[in-house]
Amino acid sequence: MATDYQIGMLWVEGPLSFLELLCIQSYLDMGHSVRLYTYDNVTNIPDGVERRDAREILPDSEFITHDRTQSPAPHSDKFRYRMLAQEPDLIWADTDAYCLKPYAPLNGHYYGYLEGEVAIGVLGLPQDSETLGKLIEFTNDPYLIPPWLPPRHRRPLEEARDAGAPTNVPETLWGVWGPKAFTWALQQTGEIKHALPKHVFYPINFSRRRAMARPNTNLDRFFHEDTVSIHLYGRRMRAIMRKHGGVPHPDSLVGKLVAKHGIIPQDAPIPDPVG
Repeated sequence: MATDYQIGMLWVEGPLSFLELLCIQSYLDMGHSVRLYTYDNVTNIPDGVERRDAREILPDSEFITHDRTQSPAPHSDKFRYRMLAQEPDLIWADTDAYCLKPYAPLNGHYYGYLEGEVAIGVLGLPQDSETLGKLIEFTNDPYLIPPWLPPRHRRPLEEARDAGAPTNVPETLWGVWGPKAFTWALQQTGEIKHALPKHVFYPINFSRRRAMARPNTNLDRFFHEDTVSIHLYGRRMRAIMRKHGGVPHPDSLVGKLVAKHGIIPQDAPIPDPVG
């Protein structure tokens, strides 16, 4: 019998905008149950979503942000690996990953290529996956120097370590625990053989992201029969939407999707950045 996978997501704090509401609702409308982990006050959570305390997965004491941008991206990376190791029958989905068709992993492995790497916007791994074990090991110690880094990045980290002043790697280097780490671990274990083609989860790549916000743009050629998700590139898409009052053009792909799922963008527009 096929496993009934639940979707696991993380939203640290603050109100959900129409973009997150759209993606969450897309899973609900496809018949998936959704578990949303939160740390602090989060508003606008749709009916039918199971809200859980994110501290069940990672306590406040382990929260980590990237110094230069103050982004919680490294924490989100660590969180998804820990969640998959701890909770059975969950598939991780970013809150900007739209569900086009139901997710149905055949063997617990559920991930795909994007821009030459294996991305982690939609991610499923068996709890006994060797890849998952390696990722847990590295993300448990922020001072471990990742072997997947190029020599020009490893060298100063090694010099700092040898001088007795080790560097907190994810606080310093952007994206170090993300797709590059995942791709390396998959290659080390041989589990990269399970990676799916880019069109399955990421039919529209990063360089074409603006096309999803542009009115009257036909993107059908990018979708295949087995495409199950559309990545909306949340941070960049939010920046695009802010130029237009925080809502999508009704004749854009995003505008058509919110209408399909009954989301009213004006009720939850993209907020202006803080500070």
